[in-house]
Amino acid sequence: MLRRSWALAVLGIFVCAFAPAWGQSTPAYNKDAVIALSKKIDAHLAKVWQKAKVAPAAKADDYVFFRRLNLDLLGRIPDLTPVTDFIDDDRSEKRWIWVDRLLDNADYSKEHSRHFANVWRAIMLGYQTNTQFQFQVPQFEVWLRDRVAGNVPLDKTVFQLLTSNQGGNPNFGFQPGMQGQGSPAVFFQANENKAENLAAATSRVFLGVKIECAQCHAHPFAKWKQDQFWEFAAFYSTPQNMIRRPIVQPAQPQANFTPGREILIPGTDKVVKAKFLTGKEPTWEGGDTSRTVLAKWVTSPDNPYFARAMADHLWSHLMGVSLLEPIMEPSDDIPITVPELLNDLAKALIDNNFDAKFLIRAIVHTDAYQRSSGGAKLAEKEDYHLFVRMPIRALTPEQIYDSLVFATTSPSSDLRKTLLMPGNLNQFFDPRQQQSARQQFLLKFTNQDRRHEPQTSILQALFMMNGKFMAERTKVATNEDLQDLSNPGLDGGHPGRLRSLYRMVLSRPPRPDEMQRLVPYLERGGATGNLSDAVSDVFWALLNSSEFLHNH
Repeated sequence: MLRRSWALAVLGIFVCAFAPAWGQSTPAYNKDAVIALSKKIDAHLAKVWQKAKVAPAAKADDYVFFRRLNLDLLGRIPDLTPVTDFIDDDRSEKRWIWVDRLLDNADYSKEHSRHFANVWRAIMLGYQTNTQFQFQVPQFEVWLRDRVAGNVPLDKTVFQLLTSNQGGNPNFGFQPGMQGQGSPAVFFQANENKAENLAAATSRVFLGVKIECAQCHAHPFAKWKQDQFWEFAAFYSTPQNMIRRPIVQPAQPQANFTPGREILIPGTDKVVKAKFLTGKEPTWEGGDTSRTVLAKWVTSPDNPYFARAMADHLWSHLMGVSLLEPIMEPSDDIPITVPELLNDLAKALIDNNFDAKFLIRAIVHTDAYQRSSGGAKLAEKEDYHLFVRMPIRALTPEQIYDSLVFATTSPSSDLRKTLLMPGNLNQFFDPRQQQSARQQFLLKFTNQDRRHEPQTSILQALFMMNGKFMAERTKVATNEDLQDLSNPGLDGGHPGRLRSLYRMVLSRPPRPDEMQRLVPYLERGGATGNLSDAVSDVFWALLNSSEFLHNH
């Protein structure tokens, strides 16, 4: 460890800070419509900059853009060959071409589906710390992966989810022997099938409205009142929600109660009827259940909340900052930072039948998405909601693991191949099965609520620096690429070794100052006088750098 501490010191600039100065299928989408929306997004932000009297950052170079694109669309850093192919591509529209390739080409479709299943699962369920529940999560991811792979519209996906547990099935859709199809009903288990939990999650995730603060009492300055919370929760009510619990008399149910249409506010004798957040009561016609009625309203294109919430989730994933989030002054009444922009994103989503890929394309082709994360600091505390530059975002736990695998293994390795395997759901429900290497890794890391304000725990840092997982993958004896780079007769010598190491890990070539500092380190064999040790040290230090662990 002492030897590697020395290597880390040599590369210290990367650990504390870094200067970010550095045959396909035909897509079925309207390119002109994508261009028009991209320009509209940039026009909205230009007005924001003019009002704030700030100048946007410069455009990111090809290395930064391609790494960012792979992390955002596939969930991991690019492989060596695609990096070279992209850089060498001299076509004027190469960024368009490669976006289409990563979104539509069969070579990448499994990775895109797997990654966005992780993205939507994190949005809809959060990061669960309950070990018992974690065995259920793969069901949800498999179901989401199939929806993403089929480009199922977001409104239909959410409708299926909200109506998936109509009877309160304790198996939550899972049956022994099930392989591949997964289950959306895990959403209900994650919220303990409680009306209040489901109401809060449905409102927050699918409507972009935080109403749970009104659950216990009516706050005099809050927008949402206690009655409104429980009126919304009534759609998820069960007979248990109508049990009176007086101190003296035995508990007794409320007479003439219809589950899903009324609910007793806990701690009171007050019964409220189910209402949408707009205050409108549903029309109870036909044989639809209360959850079907709610799901139809939630996912309706006429709903003033749903399209904006879905658009904001995609914007937040790609841009690092939510348009619905109060950046500087958190409060219960969440303001919209650029309301005209969010409204246009929502309208575009509706006009294109809630096609997530359409909106993804429009955002990644904006000047805003393609800007550098560098540039002069605007103020003591960065105004991220101005979007003058790309925020430096902490990688998600899944992105860290998958990127480590791509950086430390060859394309033919079993570890890399398992990332694309659908897997057998039964293994997640057998307590005798040991967790996969990926699952064990993810348990060490928790996602950041605000990825532009990342925090790393001591345990996470120790895992990366001293853990067995990293130690095994940075040994020359177990890494074929490091063995090749440790060959004394390697073409290109030490500069060539550094260029290969940097592209493997950081997806870019080293800058002149890095070459000046590290070539002598390799020449003297690092701390031990051994070339193999020096190559391994530099590789390990780059993997532990802030630049590797962030999207910028």
